[in-house]
Amino acid sequence: MPRAVSTPRTLCEAFQTVAALDPDAVALRDLGGDVAITWRQYRDRVRSIAAGLAGLGIGRGDTVALMLTNRPEFHLCDTATLHLGATPFSVYNTNPAQMLAYQFDNADNRVVICERRFLPVIREAVQQGGKVEHIVCVDGEALSLEQLEAAPAPEFDFEAAWRAVEPHDLLTLVYTSGTTGPPKGVELTHANFLENARILVDFGVRDQPNRMISYLPDAHAANRWFSHYAQLLYGGQITTVADPKGVLDALTQVRPTYFLGVPRVWVKIRAGLQAALAQQDPVKRRLAAWAIGTGRARARARSEAREQHPLARLRYAVADRLVLAQVRQRLGLDQIVAAVSGAAPIPREVHEYILGLGIPLSEGWGMSECTAAVTVNPLHRIKIGTVGLPVPGARITLADDGEVLARGPMVTRGYRKDPARTAEAIDADGWLHTGDVGEFDSDGYLRIVDRKKELIINAAGKNMSPTNIENAVLANCPLVSTVAVIGEQRPYNTMLICLDPDAAPSFADQHELPADLATLAENPQLVAAVQAGVDAANVTLSRVEQIKKFTVLPEVWQPGSALLTPTGKLKRAPIATHYAQTIEAMY
Repeated sequence: MPRAVSTPRTLCEAFQTVAALDPDAVALRDLGGDVAITWRQYRDRVRSIAAGLAGLGIGRGDTVALMLTNRPEFHLCDTATLHLGATPFSVYNTNPAQMLAYQFDNADNRVVICERRFLPVIREAVQQGGKVEHIVCVDGEALSLEQLEAAPAPEFDFEAAWRAVEPHDLLTLVYTSGTTGPPKGVELTHANFLENARILVDFGVRDQPNRMISYLPDAHAANRWFSHYAQLLYGGQITTVADPKGVLDALTQVRPTYFLGVPRVWVKIRAGLQAALAQQDPVKRRLAAWAIGTGRARARARSEAREQHPLARLRYAVADRLVLAQVRQRLGLDQIVAAVSGAAPIPREVHEYILGLGIPLSEGWGMSECTAAVTVNPLHRIKIGTVGLPVPGARITLADDGEVLARGPMVTRGYRKDPARTAEAIDADGWLHTGDVGEFDSDGYLRIVDRKKELIINAAGKNMSPTNIENAVLANCPLVSTVAVIGEQRPYNTMLICLDPDAAPSFADQHELPADLATLAENPQLVAAVQAGVDAANVTLSRVEQIKKFTVLPEVWQPGSALLTPTGKLKRAPIATHYAQTIEAMY
């Protein structure tokens, strides 16, 4: 393993080793570089914050909650808590007080570390119960981070504390989205992550300084894995982006070597590039279309393990030199060693397009209960339409009904204080029942069909994947951001559509229309543009899957709302209830 000890027992041991390799290099920075923290400073702050937390009585086996936006202080406080043998965990910033109170009670944390903006909701949650005794505020008020560091526990032995951490000590708790009941607290250990991280070697982690961007919520297992724990193990530099809307601008500033993008990011990259190319003169548009088409042909050939004709390889080399390399540079993705799409399925057409630009984008699949990754497409053969092969140490099989079962050292030991749901999820033989339906192809690559409980069965008894249908529309209609297909026990499929809050106003500006989303949702010109996208999507779907009618909604669903989980997954039952009249009107 480059840039780290060969066999670290814990992430504390890995961090101490990595921090000593190049102490004057910048480890953490915010977007714009106003805050820049070297590895030496990182190590020193971890020591002082740990001593301050020890002064509050936090030690081995305790838990500490963090409610922070993506900022350097998250990394400082999380890593400091780990060095005490305690367990830090993040909560979503959109959580209401009732949800926070439930999580604090389940986690038994006596300390919450937060920002000033979250103090009111945290105080309301604390009043509802739990064991919280101290609130530490990183940007002032309450007990400030500076005050915490200025009051260390007397005779605190930092070295002894972190060296006492064991591989099977809890690394974190990850609370599930709670779409089917109260969120479950997934317990993950240092050993879980270190086993799961073996995949990084296959992804070309190397001795050159690596750059990552942290913009997804740190309560999300994938962001914590990719943009926090991986750095503790291998080093590199993390740039934090407090507002996820700034991630595309961050790409051009940071030029990351590794990047985790949820599907919506890749969809917006393609839509933005297509819009920019549409403004070019006809000659440049034709050249770009030829180059991207050449790149997509190469991506398809590599996906299918077909050897391209020498002339085709020459065409790609020319296309890359004249167009594609410049596009990657404009996007800030010209230095990418590996990019990963995860958290939700990426539309096949979008994946092929990004690969066609020469960006090595691997789709992976996993869940919090498996630390993060269970399968991923290897860089030497990225197979479009699949989530790849099992990661090192993972075993995967299919149940009789097609449900994907997984086992291995990355699987959680269970849900916090919930033996009943733990036994329901992990059987006596150690197989985790993931709830996803999948199938293997002839090369052993896994394809996820959909969530077991979300498959649509229409009035004629036909089974359909809603995600497949929804992704077809998202791939063909850049004006929309979120869609929900309706079809359970119905004669045909319909769809609820939310406009993209960036793309729709841009469309309005181009066509001299009012930019208000509620007004746009009823505008015939915009509805016709959405219809064109739905029609294009229907061409890619079987007749029974096609969307016969749709409604453009006057509002946008927000993550963490009653209709979307904090990670943007659809809450289908609440959506069906909330829009019952709208849905019935389409039938």
